[in-house]
Order: sequence, then structure tokens, then C-alpha cells
Amino acid sequence: QVQLVESGGGLVQAGGSLRLSCAASGSIFRINAMGWYRQAPGKQRELVAAITSGSNTNYADSVKGRFTISRDNAKNTVYLQMGSLKPEDTAVYYCNADVTTKAITTYRGWGQGTQVTVSS
Repeated sequence: QVQLVESGGGLVQAGGSLRLSCAASGSIFRINAMGWYRQAPGKQRELVAAITSGSNTNYADSVKGRFTISRDNAKNTVYLQMGSLKPEDTAVYYCNADVTTKAITTYRGWGQGTQVTVSS
């Protein structure tokens, strides 16, 4: 089994910054792609940023230039540095990972989510 645990959410004023972390643990052989998604009330979950095992990155247009995704392979952790936050960034942020387990099966799963609230 693989577990994903997010941390770092909270309440911040517009223009502020937050750093989210997501640590993967369990029966991990290799972590392939990792990503951050978010879901605001009444809206569908959307991709925010993703990073491959080779550290190639992809961002939603709405966060380009403001958010940075990175990963620490030694710690099985992915980060999302969020800057110049806007009220429309308010959402529950979820970590997602594509993992090859030690049993050489594929796990694709989600963390429990962390709330980010940006006040105006």
C-alpha cells in the first residue's frame, strides 16, 4: 500500500505565499509522476501542476508564474510553492502520485487534501 499525506495549507491574505508538501510512504519502488490538483466548492477538481520523474513540469495557465512544483526523490516528497495568491486560489488541494510499488504494480492515488483559503 501507498499513502500520500499533504501538509502546509492554511489561511493567507491575497498576495501572500504558502508552501504545500506531500509525502509518499509505503511499498514504493519508484514514484513516477506527481501532481497537485485543487477543487473549489461547486467546481470540478482541476490540475494545478505536475512533475515527472525527470522533473519536467506542467502548470495550469491560471498559476503559471506564481506557483512552482518541485520534488525531492530522496524524501518521496513533492512540493508546491504558491506565491501572489489570489482569492480564486481558494480550494482544497490534493496531491496525486503515480507509483510503481515493490510488487511491481501501479498505484495511482490521492492524499486527503489540504485546505487553502486566500482572503481578499
